[in-house]
Amino acid sequence: MLRPFVALLAALLLAGLPLKLMAAGFDHVARLADRGFAIGAQAQMLDSGKVLGEIDPERRLSPASVSKLYLAAAALERWGPQHRFTTRLVSSGTLDGQGVLQGDLVLEGGGDPALTSEDLWRLIQGLRQQGVTAVNGDVIVSQWRFGPVECITTDRCDSRWRSSNSYDALLSSAGINYGNWCASVLPGARVGAPARVMSCDILTPLVEMENRVTTVATGQNTRLEAERVTRDDVDRLVLGGQIALNSNQHPLYRSSSDPGRQTGLTLLALLEQAGVEVGGGHATSTTPPPSSSRELAAVESETLQTLLLSTLNHSNNFMADMLSLDLVEVPRASLVQAGRTLERFAEALPGHGPLTLLSGSGLTTENRTSARGVNKLLEAMYRRAALFPSFVAGMQTPANGPMRFIRRGSEVFQHHVMIKTGTLNQPFAVRSIGGYFRTRSGRWGSFSVLINGNHSTPYLSWSEVLDPLAQDLTAMILDN
Repeated sequence: MLRPFVALLAALLLAGLPLKLMAAGFDHVARLADRGFAIGAQAQMLDSGKVLGEIDPERRLSPASVSKLYLAAAALERWGPQHRFTTRLVSSGTLDGQGVLQGDLVLEGGGDPALTSEDLWRLIQGLRQQGVTAVNGDVIVSQWRFGPVECITTDRCDSRWRSSNSYDALLSSAGINYGNWCASVLPGARVGAPARVMSCDILTPLVEMENRVTTVATGQNTRLEAERVTRDDVDRLVLGGQIALNSNQHPLYRSSSDPGRQTGLTLLALLEQAGVEVGGGHATSTTPPPSSSRELAAVESETLQTLLLSTLNHSNNFMADMLSLDLVEVPRASLVQAGRTLERFAEALPGHGPLTLLSGSGLTTENRTSARGVNKLLEAMYRRAALFPSFVAGMQTPANGPMRFIRRGSEVFQHHVMIKTGTLNQPFAVRSIGGYFRTRSGRWGSFSVLINGNHSTPYLSWSEVLDPLAQDLTAMILDN
């Protein structure tokens, strides 16, 4: 009597229908389907290949910032953990006997995703060591490798004119400070006085500041907001809110409208502060420096493994997309080209299957991959002994990761899981997770859970995802 039922069940399983019966191992996560969310999930042991649980594992869904795992893997595969990016000051001019550089000074962007004002100071120090005391020419920022990069998401496109965020920074191979302006807000001298506002990295602010922040009594809450607006190619930070009299300084970061121009302004100001007089102004260029140029100073980035630690741990979109653009072998790279480079890398992984990556950051919901695909990526990196330590180091353990929202679930989940999360809220909710786990006996496993909403699904908090996931993974870890 059981044979017809068994045959029917087998047929349904082979057909790949998303039955709840197929959610074995992800019983708690599967309940989100009842609320209209699309789910793809898979967990496996890496030594045996045994699948511990899955839900529609080949369904292609938006991974949000889990996309950064593809970028990290491709970058490590291409360059290795010790690779560094070089930014140079060059010139085709000559240095006369008075220390005057007769010609333009060119900053050649090397695609360093973590170039800062401090690095510009180091370049200027190198310039002074060459005997340069003045520049009889312009300061030119060469972003010939890439930049300005065409935007492909609403947030970045809108940030050309205004921004209330730091994550939507535009991209340039010569960008500094993650494409952000920084204002430091301090309390005024007394209650009711305007707050004091300064630049975080230079004596004289390079961006106009409209200060609407007031000082309130000690013990009151500090509440600050900021928006960057741009008119006639001039950036202005509009600051509002209140700051308590006893408060320490509060930095506020907002993306600039043009990272190449931001670098030029900053370099010009720092040269003047260092006593290097510049006869001309500043400009940006999309062409390489003249072939006759010689190097006057250079600064190297941190190693790739250190850059990836920041990129993954803090889910830094600017760094991820910069590194993706660095992977493109032709100049004037676009995000679409960077995405295709990542796609080719992923599709070459054994068993991965097709995917769509428009960027390495995952800022767009148009990125698509499957839970099985993410697991194939994780498995491939696990088997690359020379790269795996640098790859897994960028993931967070819930017990002590920098993002507090993941500190949930059982003690087993807290201490035996290493994860990268992805979050988007517009145009629909995305909550995604990929990573590794270790059993009590030291065996390694990998897992991926992709959850996508739609225009009619409710808001999905991370607790509604992490709590059931922690229950499911805890059971898998203890059973293996």
